[in-house]
Amino acid sequence: MADFDSGHLFLTYLIPIKAGGPKDDVSYRQKVRIELARLPPAHQSPATQKTKYAAPFARNTRTHFARMFVLDDVVSNGRNRQDVLVATVRGVNTIDPEHVDRLNSAYLVFTADIDAVEEDGDPLPATLSPERQKRARLSYARLLWDTMGEEIEAIFGNCHGFESVTSAAEFGAYLERCHVETTMPYHDYYLELPKFNDLPLKLLIGVVAVPAAVAVLALVLALFGMGSLWGLSTLLIAVVGIVATVAAFIGAVRYANANGAKPLAPGRHDDLRTVLKALYTQQAFADFVADHQGESPERLHAAFGDFIARHAPGDVAQPTQRPGVISSAAPQPQARV
Repeated sequence: MADFDSGHLFLTYLIPIKAGGPKDDVSYRQKVRIELARLPPAHQSPATQKTKYAAPFARNTRTHFARMFVLDDVVSNGRNRQDVLVATVRGVNTIDPEHVDRLNSAYLVFTADIDAVEEDGDPLPATLSPERQKRARLSYARLLWDTMGEEIEAIFGNCHGFESVTSAAEFGAYLERCHVETTMPYHDYYLELPKFNDLPLKLLIGVVAVPAAVAVLALVLALFGMGSLWGLSTLLIAVVGIVATVAAFIGAVRYANANGAKPLAPGRHDDLRTVLKALYTQQAFADFVADHQGESPERLHAAFGDFIARHAPGDVAQPTQRPGVISSAAPQPQARV
């Protein structure tokens, strides 16, 4: 699967950072790190709740997860493994260093897990064509520009090619040039396991095994002097069986790969707005239970009706928990815009 799974887009962008730095200043690489360090964190623990402002990614209701960091270079894992005897025969001198891959510059890595929609409130899709995936990515880029443009300019201003970016549309096009296909999702909200794309393994084995068995049988008969079978040359049947076996095997492998690439369907209540509403309702209902212990059925019924009216569990828009906070009862950060 590429980028898209379970109704979400799992995005990765590699943005090259400028070499060197401005005169009499730190390097562009270090300036990126400084700007990233200045970003306020999400209020997801008692320690982070002491910060005054909210995380900039919490200004939208589409980002489930986001991470930005500087990648200086790739890590060398040492020499490529090889058989000692083979290396000796080939005359490989293990003292001589092997080629080590290097990046041509440092990169700003930006990863995000987002709802695969073009407009907030749209239902999560079960399938998404490459063109619609691109439209969802561009929509998300515009959303980031509109909600955290100041931080984007401070961070990305140290990267190659960002000088010409002056609008949300240009920022989307800029990110598209840095987009790298993501092949592994990294979240799971499923309330129950989805129906996976199971392989019809017995059928695939049969499709490959039947022509293989015919080919082997015909070849054995030909070797024992039986020149024909069913009115056909046993040698010809063997050749046709081998060709059919190879074709069936290739087809089975391609089918298995295509089946594995199919995205899983969205989980129930899997979009961010619903997740936030669920967290809000869970907390409010826990308080309701604690506050109404031992009440009479009549008073409990009336109080529950008031609870439903005030908290509107069926409305994901209002009231709800804000993004980027651990609970609705925790100190709420200011929204610096």
